[in-house]
Amino acid sequence: MEKIDAMDRAILMHLQTNGKSAFTRIASSLQVSEGTVRMRVKKMLEKKYFQFMIHMDPASVGLEVQVIIWVKTQLGQQDKVAEELSHLPEVRFTAAFSGQYDLIVQAYFRNKEDLIQFVNKKLASINGIITSDLSIELKQYKDSFSYITD
Repeated sequence: MEKIDAMDRAILMHLQTNGKSAFTRIASSLQVSEGTVRMRVKKMLEKKYFQFMIHMDPASVGLEVQVIIWVKTQLGQQDKVAEELSHLPEVRFTAAFSGQYDLIVQAYFRNKEDLIQFVNKKLASINGIITSDLSIELKQYKDSFSYITD
C-alpha cells in the first residue's frame, strides 16, 4: 500500500478537525487549488485510506451501557465466532488480539437488562466460545478516531 504524502496528511488533518470543511477553505489554508484538494480526497477515498462517518454519542440515542467483552474461543473457531459477533446489532467493534483472550468486542446497550439478555441469549448461543469476561464502562476519558498529528 502506498503511503500518503505531506499534502494528503495536511488535508486529512483539516478533515479530522472538521469533516464538513469546504474544500475551498482547505485549499486556501494549504495554498493549493480547490481541484487539488478535491482530487486528493477522491483518491484517498477510493483507496480506502479514510471514510466519512458520523461519530455519535451513544447516550444521546439511548445507549447508556457500554461494555468491553473479552472472548476465548475454541481452537479453529476464532474467525467463525468473530463473524457471528460482528453481525449482532449491539456490537460496534470486534477484533482478534494476542494474549489471554482471542477476541475483544465493544458493544452498546440501552440498559443493564438488555446487556443481561444479550449475554444469556445471544452470546450464550454462539458455538465456539469457551468463555467470556465483561467490563462495563464507568467513565470515559477519551473517544477519538484522530490518528493524524503534526
